[in-house]
Amino acid sequence: MGIDDSSVTLLVVAGVIVALAVLKTAPDLILAGGLVLLIVLGVFPETSLALAGFANEGLVTVAVLFVVAEGMRQTGGLGMLGPSLMGRPGNLRLVQARMMLPVSLASAFLNNTPVVAMAMPLVGDWARKHQVAVSRLLLPLSYAAILGGLCTLVGTSTTLIVNGLMIDSERADLRGAGEGLRMFEIAQVGVPIAVIGLVYIVLVPKWWLPDRRPAIETASDPRKYTVEMLVTAGSPLVGKSIEAAGLRHLPGMYLVEIDRGGRVLPAVASGDVLEADDRLVFVGIVESVVDLQKINGLEPATDQVFHLDGPRSQRRLVEAVVSERCPLVHRTIRGGRFRSRYAAAVIAVARHGARIEGKIGNIRLRPGDTLLLEAHPSFLERQRNSSDFYLVSAVDDFTPPRHHLAWVARSVVVAMVAVVAMEWTGMLEAALVASFVMLVSGCLDGPEARGAIDWSVVLGIGAGLGIGEAMRVSQAAGRVANVLFEMTDAVFGLAGETIVAHPQVMLGLVAGLTLVLTNIITAKASAVLVFPIATATADAVGASALPFVVAVALAAASGLASPIGYQTNLMVYGPGGYRFGDYLRFGGLLSVIVWIVIVLLVPWAWPM
Repeated sequence: MGIDDSSVTLLVVAGVIVALAVLKTAPDLILAGGLVLLIVLGVFPETSLALAGFANEGLVTVAVLFVVAEGMRQTGGLGMLGPSLMGRPGNLRLVQARMMLPVSLASAFLNNTPVVAMAMPLVGDWARKHQVAVSRLLLPLSYAAILGGLCTLVGTSTTLIVNGLMIDSERADLRGAGEGLRMFEIAQVGVPIAVIGLVYIVLVPKWWLPDRRPAIETASDPRKYTVEMLVTAGSPLVGKSIEAAGLRHLPGMYLVEIDRGGRVLPAVASGDVLEADDRLVFVGIVESVVDLQKINGLEPATDQVFHLDGPRSQRRLVEAVVSERCPLVHRTIRGGRFRSRYAAAVIAVARHGARIEGKIGNIRLRPGDTLLLEAHPSFLERQRNSSDFYLVSAVDDFTPPRHHLAWVARSVVVAMVAVVAMEWTGMLEAALVASFVMLVSGCLDGPEARGAIDWSVVLGIGAGLGIGEAMRVSQAAGRVANVLFEMTDAVFGLAGETIVAHPQVMLGLVAGLTLVLTNIITAKASAVLVFPIATATADAVGASALPFVVAVALAAASGLASPIGYQTNLMVYGPGGYRFGDYLRFGGLLSVIVWIVIVLLVPWAWPM
């Protein structure tokens, strides 16, 4: 006797879940493999049903929002997450609160992953400056982003995917085809979860987040660069003290002096107030020079940078070591016409770990000097084998932010959220327009937009949606729902009750199943796998499917008890030096709290 399609589907899904939990293979490849296996085994009556997930509105919306978030990153639009916001070290709970509030707010309107990616280096730099264990901050950072994402429809890709499934559904109790959740509808439950969760994080015992070093320590850089930066006219730094501007405790960087109209201020105090056209002389390592380049209101003091062809956003930061054969040896950078000769501008010089006196343009080059150059990417190819330099290499992670367009990026995001909130258009349409405006306004270019989309996420979501569709067409979801119903009904039968009279209990079971799965596999995978089970369970107890589906969306996006529960948890795993037990101890109780709030509030907000 052959095995029916529902049994085949359940076996494949079980295998996918085990593989996601055990194997180190990328989740998108596992999900894609499971989908291919279901197609080969003939579970789908038509192959087009297996691939329909890739046209899901929620999936397309997620991909487009990656572009919108990249526009914010390229312009420095999230400058509000700067290290100055965290203040000075003192009360750890206060520092955590000051960090988490803006992060959770930003995550409510932008995808969690880019928000955490942008905030991590800022938090890490602050921790190094103030000798605070970064392990006390990075996990709260991840949790704040997750909790903030529960407050709006666009806060997390998981809710967008579930909303896309609702839109594709023909069920009247899911509002029918073409209609999904409104922008702030889930805030009825998401905001209470976020508030309770943030209070929980601040109040938990300190020993739950131990003082632990990261898995990989950054080696100290022996090269000490001398670099000059100019405080531009109209800079937001004008009128601020050195301390308030965040320039006193830069990691790996020291402010040596200020040149103010030819008058040198050598003993720079924390309370000294910055003025327009101040030339700031720093000494520090290359990573810190990169950080200086990204501060809004500071520009390289050498005007050669602004005489190069092409916009700064298209240039790279390059290190080059001067050889004995270089024709500019023993000549000044300006006198040797370095920019004209090499189509590159010198922005910093390192010489045997010592500070070099004088302005950058007046420095006389010596063999062995390491130059930090701003140049077009073609410089690398032109000079890699040149006898003028011993070594030419690109500096990673340097793209000068387009600070002058930050207001455009912020305005675009605010407008996108506003039109969706007022129900003037759908989320996909608003995101498409927002991404288009980001491109035409110059907030990012075509290659940056294409590179912003995480195609592994797109593949994983599309494949997961296909597996969810297999659960539906094979009736495997109904079988799982019936098992849950019969087991729970049997328990209630011992007390002379029936589970039909208590649909909230079944909602709690579905939400609990989703929470367990999301910490074992992935948020998106658990959402698409449990979605058909949720609708089938609602049918079994004669309840509306809407509260069950919302519970799945919220629970799937709340992977707090394991490093693989949510992508941001995995991002902070190594840098924070965490162990699996840290997530289980810190996030396990929080997961229980989230589950309780879901069970209590979802039926109130969406009657069953």
